[in-house]
Amino acid sequence: MTLLEKVKANLILEHNADDELLQLYITAATRYAESYQHLAENKYDTDPMPATTEQAVIMLSSHFYESRDGSTGGFFSDNVQAGQQVWNTVNLLLRLDRDWKG
Repeated sequence: MTLLEKVKANLILEHNADDELLQLYITAATRYAESYQHLAENKYDTDPMPATTEQAVIMLSSHFYESRDGSTGGFFSDNVQAGQQVWNTVNLLLRLDRDWKG
């Protein structure tokens, strides 16, 4: 299953109309992961992505998609702390595969 398919499954999204937009969000989330983990840009274009990093990218891509209207929490916009909780969880997952020497 591709990363795009996993993000769409996470979003419970069955149409293809937003695939290009989702791919942009996946790229942005992947670049964020590489930067946060002190890795070379585009590393995950050629190297396998650890499961915890993949989950962080899926969550962050989904968050970008759900909150593209500028709201803080996307689907959970009634909770003002939801957006911050997404970032906290993503960063905790990314720490597990971080290059601490970088």
